Amino acid sequence: MSDTNVNLTVLGFDIAFRAGADMERAQETARLVEERFALLKSRSQGGQGRELLLTFLALGLADELLQLEKKQNDARRRIAALLARIENSE
Repeated sequence: MSDTNVNLTVLGFDIAFRAGADMERAQETARLVEERFALLKSRSQGGQGRELLLTFLALGLADELLQLEKKQNDARRRIAALLARIENSE
């Protein structure tokens, strides 16, 4: 396996990925970003394209983080309830 990085261009920027990275996944992700950027740019008539994309991405990441936190809290509650049931059954 090579130790050299693999480059991928996204929105005109060269992004270096470590050797062994899942490049198919990276390319699919880059394609999605390019598509979303084009869509947002067309909706805003070309104005504030990158800023709008960054805002969109930040909102998406924040939403995903909130959903993961909710799932984690739900799992903790279920575990605590199961532990309490185990302790009460002894």
